[in-house]
Amino acid sequence: MAKRKPTILSTETIYPTASIVFQADADILDFSGHFNNFPILPGVTQIDWALHFAVELLKTPSAFKGMEVIKFQEPILPDSTLCLSLSWDEEKQKLTFKYSSTREQDDIIHSSGKMKLGAPSE
Repeated sequence: MAKRKPTILSTETIYPTASIVFQADADILDFSGHFNNFPILPGVTQIDWALHFAVELLKTPSAFKGMEVIKFQEPILPDSTLCLSLSWDEEKQKLTFKYSSTREQDDIIHSSGKMKLGAPSE
């Protein structure tokens, strides 16, 4: 079976926020073919993972209803160690996410965004 999720190193959940530290392993299927000589983690995968972990850790609704803001600032490379920060606004039904890492003592923001969630039947 193809590997689709990262290796989780740690999680911390203090509702309505969560923080996941993980390894974006080079053998994750999504790296293959995106791009052949310079693999990066696709944006759609980053959105998928944010939703997946929000449902798992924050018990958010599971249906994606759209993006409000999204910025891809720095590519996520194979075998990177990252932190995914999640914040759930239940009243507005909005999830805020940010992928970040540290490189040579500098904080790097890879991507961030806000997505609208809801029940699958809405």
